[in-house]
Parts: sequence; structure tokens; C-alpha cells
Amino acid sequence: MLKVENLVKEFRTEEIITTALDKVSFEIQDGEFVAIMGPSGCGKSTLLNILGLLDNPTSGTYELLDQEVGQLKEKDRTKFRKGNIGFVFQSFNLIDELNVYENIELPLIYLKIKASERKEMVEAIMKRMAISHRRDHFPQQLSGGQQQRVAIARAVVANPKLILADEPTGNLDSKNGLEVMNMLTELNKEGTTIVMVTHSPKDAGFAQRTINLFDGRIVTDVTNEL
Repeated sequence: MLKVENLVKEFRTEEIITTALDKVSFEIQDGEFVAIMGPSGCGKSTLLNILGLLDNPTSGTYELLDQEVGQLKEKDRTKFRKGNIGFVFQSFNLIDELNVYENIELPLIYLKIKASERKEMVEAIMKRMAISHRRDHFPQQLSGGQQQRVAIARAVVANPKLILADEPTGNLDSKNGLEVMNMLTELNKEGTTIVMVTHSPKDAGFAQRTINLFDGRIVTDVTNEL
């Protein structure tokens, strides 16, 4: 599925160079569920941005779906990302001006899928996420748990190969957080590869592996007992 080798990410401000990732290497196989943990500032989100083709590494290689993608230009990164990668964020990142149906439909419009097919796909994922009755509501009319259901639906509606989740339960209470983790686990059991950044050992326990970062380096990469 993906492989990073000697990944380095540096940020430069005038004469100061900050190394956010320092020679990070690992592989993730098709169908794995991997959690990335570590203290604030350890490089978790920087790594996720690179894996999601939102940014390029300073050096090192990144192979995704058997293609070297680490140094793609922004336009090519965007093109490769569509249909291959879905994102779930702590802050939901829904568009306030669009209702539930329209938020979920958006990735399919970008992929230029026919309207009739879009309708079928959106209605199917809304039913699965138990939000069909909220289809005409706007984000501000939903609870946090409902907003995250919409965000997950939007991330998976196009059947991407890889789901990247950044603190997906961070803004939820324990009940809704557990529901979200169960949804991600179910998607993983159906074959979707998931990489999740989390501060929560409890959430990380749903994953098959946990990669721990500290100061931009991998300190442990362990298989979880499920």
C-alpha cells in the first residue's frame, strides 16, 4: 500500500531550521489499520500531511500504490489524491453552506461521476452511517457525533484505497467517540487501509499496529494485541 524510507521534513525560518521528521521509515500493507502516537510536536500531523499528499518531504522517498509520490508537484498531488485518499479530521471540516447530502456528494463531483451514480452512492453511505434523516440539515444543526458521521461518509463515499484520520474522536464524548472507532474498524475489516493519528491509547487499541514518534523519529513500531 505505502512505504516511506528515510523521510525528512525540515521547516526553515530565516536562519533557523527545524527538523519535524528525521529519517522516518516504515511500510503499511493493504488492509492494515495503523495508529500513530506521540507527544505534541513530535511530527505526527506533519507525517500525516505528507502521507495525504498535502505536503512534500524535504528528502526521502514515499511510495503509494506502487508509485513514487513524495516529490510530486502540487497539481499532480491533488490529482493523485482524488479517489485514492479520504480524510477524517478532528474538526470535521464540513462546509457550513452545504447540507449533509451536498457535503458528502462533493468528492464525487470532483471525480466527475454522473449525477445518477452520485445519488445512489450518497444515499447508500448516508444509510450506512445512519444519517439519512439528516440529509437536508446543515452542519451547525448537527451534534458533534453527527458531524463526524458526515465527515466519515464524505471520506469513504468514493471508496478510496486509504483513509487518513487525524484525531477523529478528539471533539467527541466517549459514547460518540466509541461509535466512530467502531465505524473505522468496520471499514478496515472490509479492506480499507487506515492510518490514524491519535493521542488516545484507547483509540490506538483499535488498530493492528502502533507507531510511536518522539522528536520526529520512530521510537517503537509494535503489533497490538486485539
